[in-house]
Amino acid sequence: MEGWADADPRDALAAFRRSCARLDSRGDDEFLNPQAAWAGRVGEWRAACTAAAMTDLQAEPDVLRASFEAVFSPVRALAVDPDTGESQVSGLLTGYYEPFVEVRETPGDGFTQPLRRRPDDLVTVDLGLFEDDLAVRRIVGEVRDGRLVHYKDRAAIEAADAGEVFAWGRPIDVFFLQIQGSGRLVFPDGSQERAAFAAHNGQPYHSIGRELIRRGELEPHAASKAGIERWLNENGPEATAELFSVNPRYVFFASESLTDPSLGPRGSSGVALTPMASIAIDTRQHAHGVPVWLEADLPDLAGWYGLVIAQDSGGAINGPLRGDFFWGWGETAERRAGTTRAQAEWTLLLPHTVVARLFADTQPA
Repeated sequence: MEGWADADPRDALAAFRRSCARLDSRGDDEFLNPQAAWAGRVGEWRAACTAAAMTDLQAEPDVLRASFEAVFSPVRALAVDPDTGESQVSGLLTGYYEPFVEVRETPGDGFTQPLRRRPDDLVTVDLGLFEDDLAVRRIVGEVRDGRLVHYKDRAAIEAADAGEVFAWGRPIDVFFLQIQGSGRLVFPDGSQERAAFAAHNGQPYHSIGRELIRRGELEPHAASKAGIERWLNENGPEATAELFSVNPRYVFFASESLTDPSLGPRGSSGVALTPMASIAIDTRQHAHGVPVWLEADLPDLAGWYGLVIAQDSGGAINGPLRGDFFWGWGETAERRAGTTRAQAEWTLLLPHTVVARLFADTQPA
C-alpha cells in the first residue's frame, strides 16, 4: 500500500471507534451488511474493535499503524464488468461538506426559502423487515386510500406547505444545503445549530448542473457549485425557481444542538462524520464501518492517500468503486468538495478471519 509507511491514521482510528460502538447492540451472527456479505459477520469484527478501543489515540503514528496491521489484511477492491469480466481498478470519487448557512427565524430580506421538518404523512419502509435479500433497501411514500404511493415532489411540497418550518434561508443556500444533506445554521445573534438530515421525499435526484450544461448555459468545466451559484445570481429569482423545479427530490431536516463542533453530522450509519476520514459508499456494494485506504489526486493534494471509514451513503453514490469524500466544513472544505472529481483506487482493510474465508479456495493476486 503506497504511502502506508508514512501515514498517520489517527483520525481514521477515532472514526473507526465510533463505528464500532454501533456494533455493541448487534448479535455476533448478524452480517455487517447482508447485501455485502463478503464483509463478514459482526462477531468477526469484535477483535478489531477491541484493539481499536485499547489503542492510545495520542500514540506515535507507527504504533497506530501497527494496531491496524495486527487485526486487518489489505484487499484490493475491483469493479468487474459482469458481461466482459474486465476489471476496473479505480472509480469516481466526489466530495461533500457541511455548509454554514445564514438563516432567520422569520422570512424577509431575501431569506424566503423555508427549512422544513419531516412531515407526519411521510412514510419510510425498511424492506429488509419483509425480505432478507432486501436488507438496507428503503422506499419512501405516503398512504392514500390504504395504499402506499409516491410522496409529493418538490413543487407539490412547496404548494402544500408540507412539514413544519423552523428557519428561513436564501433560496440558493437552502437548495445546496439539501444537496449536502446537513449544515450548520447561523442565526443573526451568532448562535449556531445543526440542520441534520431527517428524510427525503423518495423522488429521484436530478442535477441542476447537468441541466445547465444540457441547456448550453454552462460549460462542463464550469458546472461546479461556484459556477452554478454565479449563474443563479445573474439570472434572478424566477430563473432560480424554474431551475430548482428540475430536481423533484426534496430534503427535510431536524434541528439539533451543536454539541461537539469538532465533529460532522451523523452519516447514514448513525455515527458522526470525521473530516477527511469518512466516506459515503453504496450500501448495496459495501458495509458501513469498513476501513478503506484511498489513493487519489484531490484538490490541492496531488497524489493523496489516506485511511477513511465507510460511514455514510448517498443517492448518487452507486457502484463498487464510487465514493463521496467528506471534507468537513468551512471555506476550504467547501471549495475542495465542489471541485473533487477524481479517480480513486480502493484497498479494503478486513479482519484476518474474513480474508481467510474469502480466499479459502483461491490464491489472492
